[in-house]
Amino acid sequence: MAEIKLTKLEQGQTKIRNVPIAVTPEGFWCCPSPVVFQKSIKTQNPPNKPKSSPPTPSTACQRKQISAAEKKLPNPSKKSSVVLDEQKSINGDVPIIAGASAVTDRTPRPKTENVPRKVSIEFGEPGTSDLKVMLLGKQGFSVKLSVHKSVLVENSCYFASKISEQHPVFPCLEVDDCEDVEIYVETVGLMYCKELKQRLIKQSVSRVLRILKIAEQLGFTSCIHSCLEYLEAVPWVGEEEEEKVVTSILRLQGEGHGVTGVLKRVSSDASKPAKDTLSHILELVLKSNEERGRREMKSVVLKLLRENNNVPSCSNSVDICNEIIYSSCRSCLDMLLSTFRQAAESESTNKPNDCKETALKQMSLEADNLSWLLEILADRQAADEFAVMWASQQELATLHTKLPIVSRYHVSCITARLFVGIGRGELLPSKDTRQLLLKTWLQPLINDYNWLQHGCRSFDRKVVEEGIGRTILTLPLEEQQSVFLGWLGSFLKSGDNCPNLQKAFEVWWRRTFVRPYTESVNLPQQSDSSVTFNVVEQ
Repeated sequence: MAEIKLTKLEQGQTKIRNVPIAVTPEGFWCCPSPVVFQKSIKTQNPPNKPKSSPPTPSTACQRKQISAAEKKLPNPSKKSSVVLDEQKSINGDVPIIAGASAVTDRTPRPKTENVPRKVSIEFGEPGTSDLKVMLLGKQGFSVKLSVHKSVLVENSCYFASKISEQHPVFPCLEVDDCEDVEIYVETVGLMYCKELKQRLIKQSVSRVLRILKIAEQLGFTSCIHSCLEYLEAVPWVGEEEEEKVVTSILRLQGEGHGVTGVLKRVSSDASKPAKDTLSHILELVLKSNEERGRREMKSVVLKLLRENNNVPSCSNSVDICNEIIYSSCRSCLDMLLSTFRQAAESESTNKPNDCKETALKQMSLEADNLSWLLEILADRQAADEFAVMWASQQELATLHTKLPIVSRYHVSCITARLFVGIGRGELLPSKDTRQLLLKTWLQPLINDYNWLQHGCRSFDRKVVEEGIGRTILTLPLEEQQSVFLGWLGSFLKSGDNCPNLQKAFEVWWRRTFVRPYTESVNLPQQSDSSVTFNVVEQ
């Protein structure tokens, strides 16, 4: 930030006020807003300012230092000159000395109407401009630009068209309702620069987008291309900034400015990238043996797929995604069954412990993979087929009883998750599938229940018991009776080591003994004897 001296004459006295104002490397000034003028003047002229006193020696010393610093400033002829229009209209012949102190005894409190609202900016060498451009901003603020027609015509289609329509004597253009005066001035100043891209370095993305918008309005093609090069190379921070960039770029897409390079960040030219990419990601996660990275990426992929569920998309892409997930499910299930066979064989033939440990790790890995894939499918409301696949694994359930509980309990976690999903309505398998699922896997789950409670951190007993009970209650009443009687025998033997299904058992009891529903409906008798209903059985 630099400081520009805004000078105003009042009744023969000179007042110099410093206002912060941005300056570009080429030397042209960025116009400050009216608020900056007001704040600066109020700060430097507080109300009830005491009478000025003669300068002390220290003050004089400071002024000498300031004068020395001013001598080191570049030649002002290389920078643009900025003065107030009000200065020209009030006693313009009175000399103004930069750095002179006020000689008044009383400093009047600044009023709103006295706040400077007009600024003149001259580009290039002083006194060489041949065109005036008046920018009329909000709240009465205006900026007069002293520019060169040749520069504007060469760089701007808008100005080239406007200048050709103007009378050659005292040409002046007005831009009404200028929303962004500061950026407008800066964009005009960029027409005087040779290396536009270098001038955009270290600018914020939001500011470059503002410049791009003005450049588009002015038809400043080289500036548009420089902004696009900047946006293609600079990082975008956050989704909000990315959305702003993409929205601005899409607006230019049909105008032949070469926005493809920027849009490639958010779009792909590949015809069908989703299927192969998703399949590859799932494969990498499922085959990973590094516990921490595997756990974190499972969480990330699950979260991202869950977000995709909330975005409207065509049914074809959803079907393709589910197809990929089920393909992974079948591969994991085949591998799980194979490792169970190997582990059962190792138990029967007393193979070395190394072989057993390898099989145990592989079983745990594949069971964990299936639990994760089931969670994804449940979120996508597409887990019905998984229930069919799991219910039909009679061989796996038979091998389950032949292995130590420490080797097999991961499989029971999958069964428990299916019961919870059915109880919550997350999947709706057919009656035959529900019957087969309970017949195949309820007893193995009961056998592992004690270990699940004490050896599995993620196991929630109340949730699982509620899911099992609700699943049983979805069956026909006779099937409910068969399952509950089998459970009752296990519960009376094992107690807390068995799922507590008492709430579901009570529901079944009331349905059976307290208020049974029959096929024949008895119509209630009316209290009014004059009204009778005759039911004729045909």
